Amino acid sequence: MGETTILGISAFYHDSAACLVRDGEIVAAAQEERFTRKKHDHRFPERAIQYCLEEAGIEAKDLSHVAFYDKPWLKFERLLETYLTFAPRGISSFLMAMPIWLKEKLWMGDVITKKLGYDGELLYPEHHQSHAASAFFPSPFERAAVLTLDGVGEWATASMGVGHDNRLELTHELRFPHSLGLLYTAFTYYTGFRVNSGEYKVMGLAPYGEPTYKQLILDELMDLKEDGSFRLNMKYFNYCQGLTMTSEAFHRLFGAPPRQPESELTQREMDLARSVQEVTEEVVLRMARHARKTTGEKYLCLAGGVALNCVGNGRILREGPFERLWIQPAAGDAGGALGAALFMWHQILGKERLAQSPDGQGGSQLGPSYSDAEIGALLDERGASYRRIESEQQLCDEVAEIIATQQVVGWFQGRMEFGPRALGCRSILGDARSSSMQSTMNQKIKFRESFRPFAPVVLQERASEYFDLADDQDSPYMLLVAPVTADKLTADDPVDEQELKGLELLARRRSEVPAITHVNGSARVQTVDAQRHGRFHRLLESFADQTGCPVLINTSFNVRGEPIVCSPAEAYRCFMATNMDVLVLEHYVLLKSEQRDAEDHPIDDYLAQFALD
Repeated sequence: MGETTILGISAFYHDSAACLVRDGEIVAAAQEERFTRKKHDHRFPERAIQYCLEEAGIEAKDLSHVAFYDKPWLKFERLLETYLTFAPRGISSFLMAMPIWLKEKLWMGDVITKKLGYDGELLYPEHHQSHAASAFFPSPFERAAVLTLDGVGEWATASMGVGHDNRLELTHELRFPHSLGLLYTAFTYYTGFRVNSGEYKVMGLAPYGEPTYKQLILDELMDLKEDGSFRLNMKYFNYCQGLTMTSEAFHRLFGAPPRQPESELTQREMDLARSVQEVTEEVVLRMARHARKTTGEKYLCLAGGVALNCVGNGRILREGPFERLWIQPAAGDAGGALGAALFMWHQILGKERLAQSPDGQGGSQLGPSYSDAEIGALLDERGASYRRIESEQQLCDEVAEIIATQQVVGWFQGRMEFGPRALGCRSILGDARSSSMQSTMNQKIKFRESFRPFAPVVLQERASEYFDLADDQDSPYMLLVAPVTADKLTADDPVDEQELKGLELLARRRSEVPAITHVNGSARVQTVDAQRHGRFHRLLESFADQTGCPVLINTSFNVRGEPIVCSPAEAYRCFMATNMDVLVLEHYVLLKSEQRDAEDHPIDDYLAQFALD
């Protein structure tokens, strides 16, 4: 018998992606945005599919199966029923949606045949089945409870069940229009951020505010039950029938229209962010407790866009009833491609599943890599000045020394990460001990809002010295927020915290690693182990040997408005277009001061050049 190759696809909503599974092993996975350079690209993932096929060394005609991550006709049914329920108020939205549905979204089989030349079997698992499969099948657990939460799939907005061995059984679901993801997105819209991409800004803004509106949300917007299920009061929302998320009744309830994008942030937006964040955490905690009570399982797997809310995940870990969590790194729609392929292999074909340690996701390093020869040719073509350091230990030692002198380093190594987080392959690194590094990296490198926190990356074996993670819980995918340990917090702060509000809190030196400590004393932690992270682990070891500190800033290698870089050419462009000090492309080290075309890049010039929102 020959090998079985399965292509998983997600497309047409946001974050289109492709994944290739061969005999149950994840060979490749990538989002389309990384190739097209269009952030959150929703189009059919032709480039991502081509990459996956090339990585597997096959052509489309060699595929055994193709799996699409949801059921288009069932989703279309929900669309029609919703429009009919609200008619005639939804006519404008209906007329905008119909052309793309009738032209493309409904005819997925025809699209795949046309785009790929594939005419074999095509499977359509339900949206939340794909999410659940992406959560459980790569996890290290033989058995686990499974929770999926997002905006909406076909009808489901959340689901609960159990994974065991090679089977998944979803037993409970919450249905549209009652959706935790859409509630959070409504507040993302209302606070002036972009829907489906600005939710993490709301999460980052929340610690600057007070939960002033929490009770109003619970009293007026939703009827929340003890098991985490709820109903939304739809008079306050407009997403069923209109082109906006919130209604005039919502605006009256909260006393103002939505904030204009890019206008000044006020304490009000911070309080709104804190309020919806606390409500979200309360809902997921209740759901998690209900899942434990119902299933009796001691481990929990999470996926769906709400599972990217790492603050909520951290509370489930610390306050919930489960011993350990595993969260799909590409928890949103992109991960549906991976889930669909694994669902085909295990659930439909009935193939054996052996739980792997530390997991079956391979550090989520599933994207393209580039050879030293390719990189060298690019740098010569660009006329770049560089050094090549053959010894890996010497490379890590020198880069660690550079970071320790408060320089910002672009770090490009190995295979690109699958999912929204840079995990040490396409990263920008800085010294977490610096009190000015958060502002420096936000304004001079990332060209983004000053309030945005940065995440720490820490040696797994020393994580407990700095962060209050639960025993035996790693965080390799940067999806858990944990408190900084009390002994690392700054106790002798000369400023009375009670006198500071909102963004003024940024002035406080909060801990021994202030650049990664959020204003509430927490951090979105990534733990790094030698098995999954190799050279990145050695870099952290070198930094710890030189400074005594095993923690660095790790942020994604991109600037505001652009996807994370995929290729060396994109990394070089980002390096030259920002105020980054050093670029490391595999074994090549480039100093900005030695580049002939190097120049300073003020943030205003950058924003004007790229016309970013």
